[in-house]
Amino acid sequence: MFPESFVAEQVSSHTKPGDIIFDPFSGRGTTVLQSLLMGRRAIALDINPVAYCISRAKADVPPLCDVLDEIAALESAYKNADAEALEAIRCGLPRFYRRAFYHSTLRELLFLRASLKWRVNPVHCFISALALGCLHGEKGKPFQYFSNQMPRTISTKPDYSVRYWEAHNLWPERRKVFSTLRRRAAYRLCGDVPKLRGEVKMGDARDGAKHFPHLQTSAAMVLTSPPYLDVTSYEEDQWLRMWFLGYPERPSYRKISKDDRHTSGPAYWRFLSDVWSGISPLLRDRAVIVCRLGAKGVKKGDLTRNIMNSMRRAFPGARLTKEPLLSRIRGRQTECFRPGSEGCLYEVDYTFVVS
Repeated sequence: MFPESFVAEQVSSHTKPGDIIFDPFSGRGTTVLQSLLMGRRAIALDINPVAYCISRAKADVPPLCDVLDEIAALESAYKNADAEALEAIRCGLPRFYRRAFYHSTLRELLFLRASLKWRVNPVHCFISALALGCLHGEKGKPFQYFSNQMPRTISTKPDYSVRYWEAHNLWPERRKVFSTLRRRAAYRLCGDVPKLRGEVKMGDARDGAKHFPHLQTSAAMVLTSPPYLDVTSYEEDQWLRMWFLGYPERPSYRKISKDDRHTSGPAYWRFLSDVWSGISPLLRDRAVIVCRLGAKGVKKGDLTRNIMNSMRRAFPGARLTKEPLLSRIRGRQTECFRPGSEGCLYEVDYTFVVS
């Protein structure tokens, strides 16, 4: 994900207040949130349910009082829930879950998993996004994360996690889910909150324009970062957060977001070309597309040539407005688990004007 400062710089340079900014790969919703804070209208799309939930929570932020009232209502309902039924579900889960979460913590999470209507209720969506952010992370931060020791960025696979916990004699500790959600809500909503509301949909970027038929030829800028070529699978990396949102209890392998990790260059560039074609009806004349891109084992010149070709299939008059900016990726996830590993070392920022 790129930082808020990157979005702020691009938004300031290429748009004015009231303009529409579109991100077809919304991820954590950074483009949406920063654009709204700067007085722009923001629309976004993502095929991954985790990304959709988090982005939508940032696009339609409810008042703190509503969030706290709903957390209190959910906690009250939990206290009156069928404890034996929740315990039976807990005991029926794979061993990973019982080693990942303290027994009472897991029962609370199971209740929320069944109760939160994150697809249709904005307040529930916001609470779900808070829970996703707290679901797993460093054990030494007891007021932030619910799990046994795990990275906060990705969900490590079940068998690997259990082996790691056993080797280091790590056990989950009690975490009070509802209390944590209240604290996180107060923290997240104590600063600037957008006065505008964005619009986020869950779907394939190649069908971008179909999800916003009321906004044809309206977007002034696309600001996005597509999945990098042959780098990672977001669906696999976020499998535990997917589970919390109602998906299977074990990692799935690109059953939903089939195109989030191409190992074939030609297939990847066809995919991006289809994305540009799919979103083109949304763009006004001389719209700007800012795209941060990376790939494993691909030189900058080859990356530039291929993205230019993919762009011109959709926009024959597309042109770069500045020299592509290359930067080294710092704090890579792979470096956390395999120090010195090869992978996606650089990313490049491209700025196009299309017509």
